[in-house]
Amino acid sequence: QVHLVESGGGLVQAGGSLRLSCAASGRTFSSYAMGWFRRGPGKEREFVAAISWGGGNSIVADSVKGRFTISRDNTKNMLYLQMNSLKPEDTAVYYCAAKKMYVRVSAENEYADWGQGTQVTVSL
Repeated sequence: QVHLVESGGGLVQAGGSLRLSCAASGRTFSSYAMGWFRRGPGKEREFVAAISWGGGNSIVADSVKGRFTISRDNTKNMLYLQMNSLKPEDTAVYYCAAKKMYVRVSAENEYADWGQGTQVTVSL
């Protein structure tokens, strides 16, 4: 099990940037694949991005491709989501999550551990 805490959310104008962070507890962080999900107002939670345990493989959703980048620093037990060219439709609560294997990474129910979420609001 890994304990996750997100930070870095806030209010930003359209076209702006934010970097979300996810701090993980435990010495086994480097053995987990990690993902970012989001839940917009009135919407279901959706997959945003995922990265393998070593960082060598990653994937982002089509809706954020070219704008968002996922990365991790296993020496610091940290996961990041760099978000550029933000749009109002990116407004959501963003969650980081952990799973053991880098398979079916877009499937929400594959993740065992979740953070509490951080709010991102993009204004016009």
